[in-house]
Amino acid sequence: MNLLSVFQQSPLLFAFSGTLLGLFVGSFLNVVAYRLPRMMEAGWRQQCHEFLDLEADSGESAPPLSLSRPGSSCPHCGHKIRAWENIPVISWLLLRGRCSACKQPISARYPLVELATGLLSLAVVLHFGFSWQTVAALPLTWALISLTLIDFDEQLLPDSIVLPMLWLGLLLSLFNLFTDSHSAIIGAAAGYLSLWTVFQLFKLITGKEGMGYGDFKLFALFGAWFGWQSLVQIILLSSVVGAVVGILLILIRGRNRNIPIPFGPYLAAAGWISLIWGDRINAAYLQWAGLA
Repeated sequence: MNLLSVFQQSPLLFAFSGTLLGLFVGSFLNVVAYRLPRMMEAGWRQQCHEFLDLEADSGESAPPLSLSRPGSSCPHCGHKIRAWENIPVISWLLLRGRCSACKQPISARYPLVELATGLLSLAVVLHFGFSWQTVAALPLTWALISLTLIDFDEQLLPDSIVLPMLWLGLLLSLFNLFTDSHSAIIGAAAGYLSLWTVFQLFKLITGKEGMGYGDFKLFALFGAWFGWQSLVQIILLSSVVGAVVGILLILIRGRNRNIPIPFGPYLAAAGWISLIWGDRINAAYLQWAGLA
């Protein structure tokens, strides 16, 4: 009996394996969220030097940063993280949230991201079961988590994550996995152009840029995955999530109302909610409106 047969006959084992995989992926997403923006910045700097025909800075002679090299280390003392210190959630608990070398605190964000990734992966596995939809929905979930972290930190939605997932959604529509190709193509175009139009009108009226081009591409991604029919639901959900979180940030942390709050995380959250509960939300609304 092969592993696929075991998973198919044991949903509990499949759910546990999906959660465990999510925990380890969450550890990697912490690396992506920290390093990818810095890799992009280094690339932009190099392009500027080449365009302006300038000599590279002396500090740029160091080995280039990547997602795999150099190995993870303590930001305070440079202690190289050993394998047993990198077990998702468990290592942080065993170390009591401190570096084993210098005893400086390790941010609780690391285990929280790992735990959240594990739980969201579990939700995907439980919802779609042993199916190709699970195989597709898990990478989408992980991509949305990484985009959320990066946009919160840097107000940036990297094309290197958004665009491959957008194209993947269009390819999956050929197999009617989440929607058909007709709906996906219209959804991708409508998702991008709708927010682009709002952006242009807002800029024309206020002279300010209300959102970034990454938001347009992310909305197009959801149109490609779920079809144009899902776009209204997702934009409404993102507005609700954004309003609630924004108000909480202002009340709890005293956040300045003039400081921009990235829209990408709320859009990502709304898209994931639509992935899991979109049909139920629509059914509940139709029942409430008396249209079902």
